[in-house]
Amino acid sequence: MGALELSIAMGDYDRTRAISDGRIGIDGVSPNCMLLSPEEMFFRAFRHKAFDVSELSLSSYSISVARGDPHYVAVPVFLSRAFRHTSIYVRKDRGIDRPADLRGRRIGIAEYQLSANVWFRGILEDEYGVRPSEIEWVRGGMNTAGRPEKIKVELPADIRVSEAPQGATLNQMLVDGEIDGFVGPRAPLCFDQGHPDVGRLFDDTVAEAESYFRKTGIFPIMHVLGVRRSLADQHPWLPGALLKAFTRAKIMAEEALADTSATKVTMPFVEDNLARAKALMGNDIWPYGLAPNRKVLETFLGYHHAQGLSPRKVGVDELFHPATVEAFSL
Repeated sequence: MGALELSIAMGDYDRTRAISDGRIGIDGVSPNCMLLSPEEMFFRAFRHKAFDVSELSLSSYSISVARGDPHYVAVPVFLSRAFRHTSIYVRKDRGIDRPADLRGRRIGIAEYQLSANVWFRGILEDEYGVRPSEIEWVRGGMNTAGRPEKIKVELPADIRVSEAPQGATLNQMLVDGEIDGFVGPRAPLCFDQGHPDVGRLFDDTVAEAESYFRKTGIFPIMHVLGVRRSLADQHPWLPGALLKAFTRAKIMAEEALADTSATKVTMPFVEDNLARAKALMGNDIWPYGLAPNRKVLETFLGYHHAQGLSPRKVGVDELFHPATVEAFSL
């Protein structure tokens, strides 16, 4: 019997590169790797079930679990994490200087359900006292007009979501002052281009995020790895093999990052930033596995349900294949 041929969709990250270039194999698997953007991966995975193994939006996956129809089952490999204090961009000429100033404002979003937006709204309420119902959310395409939600969502009655006008982009609406800000995992084009009146809400996002981590111990999770449920049922060894391979690939990336004899990334001050992160977060700054991430996941699932995205509160243990939540030891 030959190796199982599987399509694997994932981002082109240092922590996945050893799998995509073949330096690390997946036991029993012959992978056909596709390096795609999150937008393309998630749309194709949730709309068309296009891949055998795929990086998944934690939010969209949680919706599918809550509804009882998940096509994929997750492995505790967290391919994307980010402190979302960086994700809110505002018009600096509107008197928006602190989170409380977002009350009553019109804030653009590409999709209400995006994991980054779930985290931002949860943090905004927990840490700064601003409820999602106090903001008008304007949904639309960032730089191209029109963008559908990957999965249809039904939101609480007090949540105000309006659609961007036909043909309009959120970026242009922000430039024209038709919205007061934007929240999302990518910066709006006008910010990247240096628009003088568009900036981040927090002037020092790193300091704000470090303060949040010291208080909560939470490093937000955005994406998980999912395997087609029918394949996991047919080949119960597969989820564990994926966890093993992706963990090894992450360790290889971390070793390369720490080797600063010749910096492996195109960025100055790598060793200083790495030391700063470890001083804050400990030596394992990007943990995989369920045990070290349970609090992070419980917090996210609480936000997800409170914001009306999941019809019931999903339990952390429901997310993952049982073969991936325990491991052998010598």
